Amino acid sequence: MMPTQANPIPRSATLELTVVIPCLNEVATVGRCVHKAVRTMQEHGIAGEVVVADNGSRDGSQAATEAAGGRVVPVPARGYGSALAGGIAAARGRYVLMGDADDSYDFTELARFLAPLRDGAELVQGCRLPSGGGTVRPGAMPFLHRVWGNPMFSWLARRWFRVPIHDIYCGMRAFRADLPRDLDLRCTGMEYATEMIIKATLSGARISEVPITLWPDGRGDQRPHLRTFRDGWRTLRFFLALSPRWLFLVPGMLLMLLGGVAAAVALPGLQVGRVHFDVHTLLVGGLMIVCGYQAVVFAFLTKIFAITEGLLPDDPRMNRLYEIFNLERGIVAGAASTAIGIALIGVAVGEWIARDLGPLDYAQTMRWVIPGTILVTLGVQTVLSSFFFSILGLRRR
Repeated sequence: MMPTQANPIPRSATLELTVVIPCLNEVATVGRCVHKAVRTMQEHGIAGEVVVADNGSRDGSQAATEAAGGRVVPVPARGYGSALAGGIAAARGRYVLMGDADDSYDFTELARFLAPLRDGAELVQGCRLPSGGGTVRPGAMPFLHRVWGNPMFSWLARRWFRVPIHDIYCGMRAFRADLPRDLDLRCTGMEYATEMIIKATLSGARISEVPITLWPDGRGDQRPHLRTFRDGWRTLRFFLALSPRWLFLVPGMLLMLLGGVAAAVALPGLQVGRVHFDVHTLLVGGLMIVCGYQAVVFAFLTKIFAITEGLLPDDPRMNRLYEIFNLERGIVAGAASTAIGIALIGVAVGEWIARDLGPLDYAQTMRWVIPGTILVTLGVQTVLSSFFFSILGLRRR
């Protein structure tokens, strides 16, 4: 998920702002957007430029851009994120403001984004939703997006990543021009904008929010680039990939806890009232322990992978984990668990031999076999995970 970026153009000492507009066949509106941005910068005395990152338009969008006073930057790599990355790399201003080419964002509002940047903010996010003071004009946003999609994903971003904004999907925002490079953004699609906000938050960047107005798509009946369920799923998938705590760690620990309780009451065959906990409960409890353990291990592996690949910033806690847990200790722990498990299974085998390989008292022997099987499974899983854990950590040393 790595956008192809050209070598960054040196920042101009005289240009304060570059407006970057990604474009793919937007001839009906891109010229209007460029004109608004150019005129507004002139009216407010802002030294700036407008860059249209063209993603392979075939409808004359390039000519419309130049006629309105913009500069066209071809970006061959397809994707919303790739287009933005290419346009930002070509920007010469100290700050960058990005916005879509469909005239749904009002570029006459761009001056409002500069004030927080001049005051020290590193990223200024627009907010279209009423929860953040924004306004959505009738027909500007699909009903499902307005009442469920955007508020839900924005809430998840605030809850999971402590993002201090109310509209994570808003495509109009301004930021320090070097911020995307410093954040090492990787996504090439619609997730690019979301990745920027999340990684900026996790890295401790100063983030501000300004309310804006969202207008109806100026292209009329042209099909929107955004796909509700496809892009919604991609956003959720990206959230989950960066949140192994909520996807794997917490559920895994809860599952292990419940499995441990079930095994604890079933191993001695406790009876509570008319309810008798027997080997069936022990077996299900063992399954919960194994599945929970795998989820916990996968949470750590996912976290390490995300950090190693640059999707998440470095975490000192993971560095401490590598100091405590290494391949050798993992092998020892896994081998010990496996040996104890084999010993428990051996008790049942010994009972079987004592009975001349005849029928066994399953209610009794399964109380040895099931815990033994669980311990062997956990031991093997620990050894294999330790090797993988060590391999992922090679690039961290």
